[in-house]
Amino acid sequence: QVQLVESGGGLVQAGGSLRLSCAASGRTFSRYPMGWFRHAPGKERDFVAGISRSGGTAYADSVKGRFTISRDNAKNTVYLQMNSLKPEDTAVYYCAATPSEYIWVVHTTRYEYEYWGQGTQVTVSS
Repeated sequence: QVQLVESGGGLVQAGGSLRLSCAASGRTFSRYPMGWFRHAPGKERDFVAGISRSGGTAYADSVKGRFTISRDNAKNTVYLQMNSLKPEDTAVYYCAATPSEYIWVVHTTRYEYEYWGQGTQVTVSS
């Protein structure tokens, strides 16, 4: 089992940047594909970005070119660098993990993830 703790959320003006971090417990972090999702009021929990064990990435169309997901296996941490933020990026952002024997797979739906963090609020003002 793995525990995930997000940090780095906050209030930022449109056009600004934030970097979210997700620290994972345990010694097998490198065996987990990781993902970021967000949940805005009245909407579904949507995929934002995912990263495979080998570093391959996938992004939602709405964040391509603005957000970057990365991982540091030595620190058991996955990051989400968010640039050019827009008011529509306002949401609670969740980190997710699930074990996989495949190093190349990136999971892009919430049903594929077994473990979730508690979320961190991101608010972008116009």
